[in-house]
Amino acid sequence: MENSLLVAGFGGQGVVLIGQLLGYAASSAGMNATYYPSYGAEQRGGTANCTVVLSDEEIGSPVVSKLDVVIAMNEPSLVRFEGWVKPGGTIIVNSSLVKRTVGRSDIKSVYVPANDIAEKLGSDKIANMVLLGSYLAVSKAIPPEAVLNTMKQKLSGKPALVPLNEAAIKSGLNLTEGSH
Repeated sequence: MENSLLVAGFGGQGVVLIGQLLGYAASSAGMNATYYPSYGAEQRGGTANCTVVLSDEEIGSPVVSKLDVVIAMNEPSLVRFEGWVKPGGTIIVNSSLVKRTVGRSDIKSVYVPANDIAEKLGSDKIANMVLLGSYLAVSKAIPPEAVLNTMKQKLSGKPALVPLNEAAIKSGLNLTEGSH
């Protein structure tokens, strides 16, 4: 099974981190993965996106023309990438920052108030992890335990951040409302 994902937002939202975690987690789970980041020259505030392909078979190319899932972390990302989702695919929208709805009826739309959830957990900087958890629940492309273990390894130098990020991923995993 192959699953393609594009994560898009602005610099500083943790777009690239989602892609890295998925790539490393897939590798540790014995899967194949490609990860292709793209971002503007600005460190924060510019555009950022990354494409991740996860598969239990060999992956022919990291370039994908139509995606299974798009995570739109802000409104410009929804506008730009909504059309990239293949019919029957899914778009996950950060409804804390995106006020418009998805304009397509041939895809599943999942609205996640990621920033609001992250703030309730203690930091709006973990909104990306809430969206990552939602992706894991929606796509079933990779075992959540693999991603949680990879996150713990990646943050091993900052152990105080592990429980917060784990709570954010689990919050996203447990979300079911807001999708249609």
